[in-house]
Amino acid sequence: MSIAKQFKHVSHLWDKEKADKLAGDEVALLIYRSNLLGTDLRLTNYGGGNTSCKAMAIDPLTGKEVEVMWVKGSGGDLGTLKRSGLAALYVDRLRSLKNIYKGIEMEDAMVELFNHCIYDLSSKAPSIDTPLHGFLPFKHIDHLHPDAAIAIAAAKDGKRITQELFNGEIGWVEWQKPGFDLGLQLKQCLDERPGIRGIMLGSHGLFTWGDTAYESYINTLEVIEKCAAYLEDNYGKKGPVFGGQKIDSLKPELRKLQAAKISPLLRGFCSSEKHMIGHFTDDVRVLEFINSNDLDRLAPMGTSCPDHFLRTKISPLVLDLTPNEDITDIKTLKEKLAPAFEAYRRMYKDYYESCKHPDSPAMRDANPVIILYPGVGMFSFSKDKQTARVAAEFYTNAINVMKGAEAISKYTSLPRQEAFNIEYWLLEEAKLQRMPKPKALSGKIALVTGSAGGIGKAIARKFMDEGAVVLINDNDAERLKQADAELKKIYGKDTYTTVVLDVTSKRDILNAFDTASLNFGGIDIVVNCAGISISKPLEEHTENDWDLLYDILVKGQFLVTQAGVKVMRKQNIGGDVLNIVSKNALVSGPNNAAYGSAKAAQLHLTRLNAAELGKDHIRVNTVNPDAVISDSKIWAGAWAEGRAKAYGITVAELPDFYAKRTLLNEIILPEDIANGCFAFVGGLLNKSTGNLLNVDGGIAAAFVR
Repeated sequence: MSIAKQFKHVSHLWDKEKADKLAGDEVALLIYRSNLLGTDLRLTNYGGGNTSCKAMAIDPLTGKEVEVMWVKGSGGDLGTLKRSGLAALYVDRLRSLKNIYKGIEMEDAMVELFNHCIYDLSSKAPSIDTPLHGFLPFKHIDHLHPDAAIAIAAAKDGKRITQELFNGEIGWVEWQKPGFDLGLQLKQCLDERPGIRGIMLGSHGLFTWGDTAYESYINTLEVIEKCAAYLEDNYGKKGPVFGGQKIDSLKPELRKLQAAKISPLLRGFCSSEKHMIGHFTDDVRVLEFINSNDLDRLAPMGTSCPDHFLRTKISPLVLDLTPNEDITDIKTLKEKLAPAFEAYRRMYKDYYESCKHPDSPAMRDANPVIILYPGVGMFSFSKDKQTARVAAEFYTNAINVMKGAEAISKYTSLPRQEAFNIEYWLLEEAKLQRMPKPKALSGKIALVTGSAGGIGKAIARKFMDEGAVVLINDNDAERLKQADAELKKIYGKDTYTTVVLDVTSKRDILNAFDTASLNFGGIDIVVNCAGISISKPLEEHTENDWDLLYDILVKGQFLVTQAGVKVMRKQNIGGDVLNIVSKNALVSGPNNAAYGSAKAAQLHLTRLNAAELGKDHIRVNTVNPDAVISDSKIWAGAWAEGRAKAYGITVAELPDFYAKRTLLNEIILPEDIANGCFAFVGGLLNKSTGNLLNVDGGIAAAFVR
């Protein structure tokens, strides 16, 4: 059972029974403590902070006991940290680096020397914060970025407030870029004030410690709890939060609708250099800030904690739009938004040019990451969904910091030069260069109709494997639920979302594209895959059969394409429409009048759309499958019986029959069709439109020429 400990602003999650089982293994206790701290976003941010422990271990070279420090390595997240994410270093070697340290100009060079201190050769690369842990004598140390502490650290009177609030039990070190010198300053602070229980880093974060894993954990919680309680006691004492409310928010459903309609326009502007993925939130904390009188003063100041602005850029773009701005007049709205984005890019370029050093990396994308729409919410745009979502979380942290700092004093952000020195730090650039190269569909958003099973699901999985985010959908809610459960285990929450979609329903279609826009920012790839098959002799075909086939296959393709193109034109960054048709569009077969003619209509609609949409740089192409039986809802019904009857064989004989009639004598799988689709959208055929690709094993009668 957990030890009884009452906190209001943080969560005490320590389970004594679990921890006791780890007794004697300090590294296991470090992992346990780290995971607990990382699960509470009030304590630290995703990927932020680091923890450490020091313990005796056998030196493999001498066989003698030596002191070793295990510390979170470069990158990674405390909430999911494992042993493989730790760096292990000889403590005496790390501390001996003081003997060769010549001053601040050696900071970057010192990081390379950490490698000479490695104890465990399978260690993660040591982070820049390694000496901050190494020069402090405590067995267990936590370095976190809690909003409540940073609010004090970023306040104009932060040092005085820290001294008074903690009665001198928490030290203070002024802002300094993380590195060797900051580690020495922490040691000096402790030497000058022995007995303190932690150190506040100006504009940065908090260091706390203990002689055991639990002592460090509880010390950390108690310090953050006290900071948070102090802020809460002061909210409203100086006046309304953020100077009071300036405008009212739209109602929740109208906020989301407005966000869905404008998001593709914003994404288009933010994707001027490369395709970005979006995220939207109308969290109450965000609305309190963006609807306030102080928004115009605080937003341009930027953030304070390095963890924040590394992910959010130096400052956000605030839209000068009314909450209920007319989103239907796209041309006028684009003309109104364009100057704001141009001004932001100029601001960012001026920031870069005025702060750069001779060896600074080249300027990165000058578009905003965070966009604030008063009365509606916050948008964030980045290379993938997770990065965009995390950026929004970090800016929400920054809002919390500004709120707290303003309640107790005045908020102060980092000077522009200091911010630049972090953002364009050569060590940060090296970290970026080590990251895996983007996949072929990174930054792309796809909607694949009928993607809860069969060909549609295979296409969706292929696209997700290649880096895209996908809107998974089906007209069968139960089938969609099953697909969601399956895909969640493989891809997680940041790769796809789901929506029920009947392609014959215009309302469903518009809702699907609004869902894609709200969750990801827009659409790049539309795959019309939803289908139905009815095989009957001419005399047995009913008018209902005919209408159903044409409604789903032809009208459905038309309506989905029409709605998708509307979103693509808002973005103005091109796109792809892929139509999954059939070899039956080219081959005349028995008992197939309605289905075959509907497929022929789909094929020609591809050509017509390609001819019309080329000016928008929207490519429209066809993939023709044949006899894809695996995981197919179509083949589970009367279609298989109808085709077997037409060919004078049994249903069980169909797969072998279809394989043998192909030139390659191959069974066609859903994955084969998915590969055909990827061939069109994966980057190698960007100048191909109006084309047709047969993926049927080779049916001579279906040859186009």
